[in-house]
Parts: sequence; structure tokens; C-alpha cells
Amino acid sequence: MGVIIMIGQVLLGLSLLIILHELGHFLAARAFGIKVEKFYLFFDAWGVKLFKFNYKGCEYGVGWLPLGGYVKIAGMIDESMDTEQMKGEPQPWEFRSKPAWQRLIVMLGGIIVNVIVGIVVFWMLTFTYGSNDLDTHKLYGVKPGIIGQKVGLQNGDKILAVNGKTTNLFYADIMASEVLMGDAELTVERAGQQMQIKMPADILNDVSEHKKNEFVEPMFKMLPVVEVAKDSRAEKMGLAVGDSIVAINGVPVVQLEQFKHELEANKGKEINLAIVRQGAAMELKGAADTTAVLGFSNLPLVQQKYGFMESLPIGASKAFSVITDNIKGFGKIFKGEVRADKALSGPVGIATMFGTEVNWLRFWGLVGMLSMALAFMNILPIPALDGGHVIFLLIEMIQGKPLSEKFLERAQMVGFFILVALMIFVFGNDIFKLSK
Repeated sequence: MGVIIMIGQVLLGLSLLIILHELGHFLAARAFGIKVEKFYLFFDAWGVKLFKFNYKGCEYGVGWLPLGGYVKIAGMIDESMDTEQMKGEPQPWEFRSKPAWQRLIVMLGGIIVNVIVGIVVFWMLTFTYGSNDLDTHKLYGVKPGIIGQKVGLQNGDKILAVNGKTTNLFYADIMASEVLMGDAELTVERAGQQMQIKMPADILNDVSEHKKNEFVEPMFKMLPVVEVAKDSRAEKMGLAVGDSIVAINGVPVVQLEQFKHELEANKGKEINLAIVRQGAAMELKGAADTTAVLGFSNLPLVQQKYGFMESLPIGASKAFSVITDNIKGFGKIFKGEVRADKALSGPVGIATMFGTEVNWLRFWGLVGMLSMALAFMNILPIPALDGGHVIFLLIEMIQGKPLSEKFLERAQMVGFFILVALMIFVFGNDIFKLSK
């Protein structure tokens, strides 16, 4: 069932983005009086269609090959390679008959829609959920995973600054892409002494292999209780908001991890909690159930809610950070600092990000991220992509005449083979990662 949910989520998310991307081209073309002959979700390769219907001279349908989608615009050399149509005289409703600036807007239509969708998604997520993070000043320190140990971090280290900027929030500052993309300098406090730790330029290889939670995890102090769950064992014991737990069964605890360890060791048994309430020492008695859960929270959460318009610039910043991270990532690949097989993921890798359970916050967050990533990928100057068409149109506008149809046909074929090679690589890479 979990696999079905995962596949269903990735198909839903990608289908929405593909339809909206192609709708951008469709609406721009129609706005300039250009005829659109087909609008397809997925490719109807070799003419095989799962579903189709005609409406106002355009064929709408669903193909069988889920590697994208397309709109077939009359009088345009595209992935359909319909060169027969190009042999006739240009017609007023055809793409090739329109001014270069109109054709440029048509080619940018899908990218523009992807950017708008990404901004709106992150805007609405920010407005609906706000932000939740951990106050680094109230943490005991960090616990390094495989990646953190590799760069030289130790249990209890406090990351005070990143590239000279003081850290206040765990996820926004310490787990930020600025750190995990490499080259960042961390100011670390260890046993009262400060030191500098440089993140390796190729750290993204390890992040891709082990995931970012293998960098560091927060180590929590035993802070005062901020929430007690209704009808929980903690409530039955008399634990209240503001209480500070200092010992369990006579064993002092200063870290949440120590408390959890002692609770686990005594699950199902009678326990005594030594607490401080409003400056007075007290003792609470009770029993830990077999799950070793009492039902309280003392995490140093920093929660922030934003107004409707206040959320817009924050959401837009999150959206555009996806594009800047992609640019940095590709830059590291070209410089040889990051391996392509580590950094790139295909549909299989994307599906695993959605997970086997429905989580709408995660789902829409990934949809927003993928929308911006699709905008970035489509603007790349590869002939078969929108970016390739944009480059050719800009050249036409500069030199004052279009490139030859023969050149455009050959460029389209080269771009097609590049995309096929890239698809084979990412699919094979995804399968290889799963088999490891």
C-alpha cells in the first residue's frame, strides 16, 4: 500500500506541474492567435494514446509514456519533428508567422507559469503553517552523524556561526543549503574553546549518499516543560507546564537524550521524577508504559506566524532559493567538485522524497520545489528544451533574421538525443542507488 501511495503522490504532483507548464505555452500561443493542435499530458509515443478528445480544433489527451507532456503548436519545429507542415507557405495562425518577440513569450510561457506556481505554493505554505524551528541558544549542542564526524564535529559541539553570521535557528541556519552545499566556514565552540571548521567543497557527494540528517542532529537540554499531552502519563503524574525535570530515579539528567535513555531502561516500571516547580524541589511518582513515553514536550521551538501579504516575500525567497541551489549544484558538477551520479535524481529518486505516507505539508513543499526546478531545467540552453528555443529566438532578434529551418531541425535532433541520454542516465542512476 505504501508503494502505491508513493507512486500516486509523485504522479499527481508531476501531472499538475506538467499540465500547468504546458498551459503556459498554450495560453500564450492562443493570446497571439497561434493555433495549438495538441495538448498532451505524457507522451503519446508511436501514436499510442490512453485517452483523447477534440475541442475547438485542438486534440487533448493523455499519452502512455510518463516522461513529461507537450503542446503541438502549428508552424513550429518541436519534438514532434513534423517537417511536412513546414514545407507549405507560412499561414497567419502559425508560430513561424508571428514576430520574434511574440514567439519568445510563447516559449517562456511554461517557465513563467512554473515560477508563478512555485512562488504561490511557498507563499500559501508560509501563510498557512508559518515557520517552526529550534532555538540554537537553548540546545546542548549538536550530535554529528556520518557526514558531521567526517568534517571533524564532535558530540556537544556548538555551531555558533556560519561564514561569520551568528546562528540562531537550527534548520534555517545550521542545516541550510549554504552549509550543505560546501565551502562554508563554521565557527564551533568545543569545551569552552572556539575553532573554525571548513566544510569540504565536495560535501554534497556525502549529503546525496547519506542524506542531510547524517550531518548533525540537535542535542536538547532538559528545559522546562512547554506542553503536557491530555490524558497522558505525564498529566496523571502531575507534571505541569513550567516544571523542570532534574533527575529520574535518582539519576541526574541534563540532556533530553539522557532522560530518554533512563526512561527506556525503566519502561513498565515505577519511576520517580525529581522536578523544580517555581523554585521549589518536588518529586512526582508514576509508571512508564512499555513504549517509554510520558507525553510531554520541552523542545525549544521558535514558532512564527505570518500575515497573508507578509508571507509573499518570504515564500518568494524560498522559491527562488531552489533555483540558486540548482545553479550552485550544477556549477559544482561542472567544476568536478560533485559527481553527477550523486547530485542528480530522476523520477524514482523524486518518488522516494514523497514517501509512503500522505503528508500534505511535505507534498506541497515538494510540488513547489519541483515547479522551480522544472523552470530551471527548462531554461537550460538545450535545443529540445524551452531554453534552446529561447536562445535561437534571441539570436534571430539580434541578427534580424531567423536561423534556417534545416539548422533548427538538426539542433532539435541533437537536443533530443541529449535528453534521451540524460533520461537513461538518471533512470539508471536511480535504479543503481536503490540496488545498493
